[in-house]
Amino acid sequence: MIKTTTFPNWRDTVIFATEGPQPQILMDNDKVKIIIAGLEPGQKIPEHPENSAMYHFLEGSGWMLVDGERIPVQTGATIVMPDGTVRGLEAETRLAFLAARFA
Repeated sequence: MIKTTTFPNWRDTVIFATEGPQPQILMDNDKVKIIIAGLEPGQKIPEHPENSAMYHFLEGSGWMLVDGERIPVQTGATIVMPDGTVRGLEAETRLAFLAARFA
């Protein structure tokens, strides 16, 4: 049986830390990993290749680096990437996002 979990307010789950991203796992199984994370202004997630993924930005603005292209992101933006895409993230302001990585 699959357990349903509710997160009434994402702000209660996200962590912003001076030492860098502290992703909080919302779901993790053999098909998908879903996290919520926050970045302070100027913080980065280095570029890296990854499985298929979706990022949805909850708050703030910054840049998503996708296969060498800098894509501006802000509250409400969603980016979907196929398997093997090289991606990274740079926060311009305080930035919160949901990310789902698919197996």
